[in-house]
Amino acid sequence: MKLGLSIGYSGAEMALPVERVQRAEELGYDIVWTAEAYGSDAVTPLAYLAAKTQRIRLGTGIMQLAARTPANAAMSAATVDAMAGGGRFVVGLGVSGPQIVEGWYGQPWGRPYHRIKDYVAIMRKVFRREEPVTHEGAEISLPYTGEGALGVGKPLKSILHMNPDIPIYLGTGNAATVRLTGEIADGWLPLGFVPGSLHEYLPWLEEGFARAGGGKSLANFEIAASVHVEVNDDVKTALHKLKPEVALYVGGMGHKDKNFHKEMMIRRGFGDAANRIQELYLAGRKDEATNAVPDEWVDQKSLVGPAARIRQRYGAWADSGATSLTVRTKQDEAVEVMAQAARLNA
Repeated sequence: MKLGLSIGYSGAEMALPVERVQRAEELGYDIVWTAEAYGSDAVTPLAYLAAKTQRIRLGTGIMQLAARTPANAAMSAATVDAMAGGGRFVVGLGVSGPQIVEGWYGQPWGRPYHRIKDYVAIMRKVFRREEPVTHEGAEISLPYTGEGALGVGKPLKSILHMNPDIPIYLGTGNAATVRLTGEIADGWLPLGFVPGSLHEYLPWLEEGFARAGGGKSLANFEIAASVHVEVNDDVKTALHKLKPEVALYVGGMGHKDKNFHKEMMIRRGFGDAANRIQELYLAGRKDEATNAVPDEWVDQKSLVGPAARIRQRYGAWADSGATSLTVRTKQDEAVEVMAQAARLNA
């Protein structure tokens, strides 16, 4: 199994763990992933890291669709890919949520399924430069002819001769969008994936592969799962350290009646806890919401505790059906432990 390293997005002060990324590259990690919410963006840090590394691939995990037009997303990806030497950039895309899409980007939530489909199709046309780009989609069309248009839009072809095969992964989790991922993407950034869960998603992926045709299957498709890693001799302490993020996402991320993270927790058999976490979080009782997160929920989606425990439990992830495992950590020690677990230098 290949390993990736997620460095997420920056906090209040811009911080980029360059030395950690360089060490991951030395250890044999395959890719480094950035992220964005409503602060630091996902693309700019990869341009900097491209100049500070030699081999490791550079991925956006994820680039939010509402943040850029598909043409601009393609331009950004292709520019960094070219500066990095070609063949190193991976586009990871996702829709984010309606609160960010409409509240931060000022874009309509619309129909995410169709927006993803149009977005990817346009990006691929831009990359391949086969002809001036036109697209007549359910959500996005080029040239634009909608409200406010002058009606003089001209189909264009990229001046930059781009890598035509920059891979596109999608961050998805429900039935419709996972099917779409199998159909149109090169890889998948699964939301909520844990060991033993592939059977939930496999029928959807296979439907997507069938739509794509051409022999597409798990054999030529990437599944980049992710896992929190926290090295600590005290398992309870390590688990608790990861609970505030669970409380935030389950309790306060998204609308009360439309929260994917809460729905996932319910689907996995933690319904009472999910409802209680949201109730406490929305009441402003965030510490209590954190304490209401079950240890079992955190433990199944993370690798925590002493190094020996992490190495032992890594086996379930290696056998999970994922082709890559992204390490989410702020610890240099965790990067080393996971390299040992995956026997990257063996």
